[in-house]
Amino acid sequence: MSIIITGSLAFDHILQFPGVLEEHILPEHLSKLHVSFLVEDMKKMRGGCASNISYSIALLGQKPSIMATAGRDFGEFDEWLRKRGVDTSLIKIIEDEYTANCFITTDRNSNQITGFYSGAMSKGSLVSFKDIDYKDIQIAIISPNAPDAMIKYCKECRELGIPFIYDPGQQLPRLTKEDMLSSIEGSLFTIVNDYELSVILHRTGKTIEELLDLTKTIVKTMGSEGCSIITKEGEITVKSAKPLRVADPTGAGDAFRSGFITGYVKGLDYEHMAKIANITAVYVVEQDAPATHEFTPEEFKARYRETYGEECPEIF
Repeated sequence: MSIIITGSLAFDHILQFPGVLEEHILPEHLSKLHVSFLVEDMKKMRGGCASNISYSIALLGQKPSIMATAGRDFGEFDEWLRKRGVDTSLIKIIEDEYTANCFITTDRNSNQITGFYSGAMSKGSLVSFKDIDYKDIQIAIISPNAPDAMIKYCKECRELGIPFIYDPGQQLPRLTKEDMLSSIEGSLFTIVNDYELSVILHRTGKTIEELLDLTKTIVKTMGSEGCSIITKEGEITVKSAKPLRVADPTGAGDAFRSGFITGYVKGLDYEHMAKIANITAVYVVEQDAPATHEFTPEEFKARYRETYGEECPEIF
């Protein structure tokens, strides 16, 4: 049985500006803005939701497959994923495009200016569940990607009977009310943070109870406060794991999804799925960038036991 991860693949360029951005932007001259910032540090990272989710699932001993689009410059990225146990055979290379790129300039006050080039990601709808051996899919996740691709994948999962997780994330602002409701419909899980859930409720005019007529389970993440699993039978809240240090929470949500998916394919109940997800996420919070964390099965089990006072379920 396979785990299919759909979502973005991108190179992230993290630029550190030692000054304060606002000191170099004159409000009275915004109509003819022309500024340049000399940065003192740059990191080029492999990123994107599909990559981040797959990375942690592989660390948890599973074999995820990414179904996405990438550009002609994806070769080294592809090799890096494969070396970490991720199946990349379903990734379609768009030869006349570059892989998506994100450029983030951050000043010393943590203000940011970000530019995102979607590149090959914008062609996400060129891949399809109908073109793969979908009958063996145990679970698929529809994570942030080109909006038309996300809508298409959800529709295909419903039509083909594929259990799927809907994870709209940062693409919510680009989705209409109809897009949201049609994508949520038929999902096994809808995973969102507390703010995103509020946006969905506001934009659709639906209540939690009405959303649960469309999706079986709502998983609400709440950062350091843990997460809640909401069904028609009630709500379960699971506390988060405590980080040894807080470096950068970027990508922690993706890692949470990795742990949740792993718990699902291992047949765990909701509470233990959430606990596995929380432990996976905390490793990312402690690092300066996503997909740089490492842990052995023994380390993971010890962290789980320390956090929840019980033995970790067998997932590795």
